[in-house]
Amino acid sequence: MRSTFKNLVLAGSLALAAWAGPGHAADATIGISIPSADHGWTGGLVYHTKQTVEKMKAAFPNIDFVVVTSASASQQVNDIEDLMARKIDALVVLPQESDPLTEPVKAAKAKGVFIAVVDRGLSEANIEDLYVGGDNPQYGIAAAEYFKKKFPNGGKIVVMRGIATAIDNIRIEAFNKALEGSKIEVLDMQYANWNPDKGFEVMQDYLQRFPQIDGVWAGDDDAALGAMEAIKQSERKGISVLGGSGMNKVIALVKDGNDMVDADIFYPPTLIIPAIELVTMKFATKAPINGRYVLGSPLITKDNAAEYYFPDAPY
Repeated sequence: MRSTFKNLVLAGSLALAAWAGPGHAADATIGISIPSADHGWTGGLVYHTKQTVEKMKAAFPNIDFVVVTSASASQQVNDIEDLMARKIDALVVLPQESDPLTEPVKAAKAKGVFIAVVDRGLSEANIEDLYVGGDNPQYGIAAAEYFKKKFPNGGKIVVMRGIATAIDNIRIEAFNKALEGSKIEVLDMQYANWNPDKGFEVMQDYLQRFPQIDGVWAGDDDAALGAMEAIKQSERKGISVLGGSGMNKVIALVKDGNDMVDADIFYPPTLIIPAIELVTMKFATKAPINGRYVLGSPLITKDNAAEYYFPDAPY
């Protein structure tokens, strides 16, 4: 499925947060484990999680929710163990990292917990009952096609990977495959953790090492903002930066015809909304819900940026 959502952000802390229903006998308890709001995308994730839980709780008062946010993969493992001690019936999880979260989620599944995995995925297939995410192969292909069109006669680009997760691997594999046979030269790839500070640091390193850089795939809008700042400080000209996720600030640049950022890839934090809604409906209506729910990741350009731009959205 494809859908367009309005992206909003909540400036949250890294501390553990929980929203739980009142003390009563619930028909089901849904545990939700997500990363803390450590950058814009996860800030939006936390905001939409809280808003969706509040709406679902109002609509279905006999369903309880426990939401925890984790600042690290190790904390998220502990949080899931705590959720299991609460006897949850379902787990909605967006993993901090794929590898360390696979076994605890697998253990929850073995105990009969309904598993919904959002976005980043696990390192082992077929654990989850429901998957909700963006079109990650399309995400990588869109980036590759952008650079092939941008530099038809050849160009030198650098790449910033995200966090070591299944979706990052999928994006990079699709990106590399789509570049095969082109005149685009990838100078280097480094992890920037979808983070503006790390993006700034990685871009500084690239600028020092490579006298010619025509383009940057930052992989994420937060990292792209860090890369842009490093480029501005270096006073290097003629470098195109492509991010991804659809941050309002970046879409505005695209819409206004910015020289450095003329495109973006859509991948919103609102992915969490259908995951929570579908799991809630499963227990509220006893409907047999499972499978994969995939939202499109189209390229955003000046021609269609207005469709993805929401002036009042902080993210």
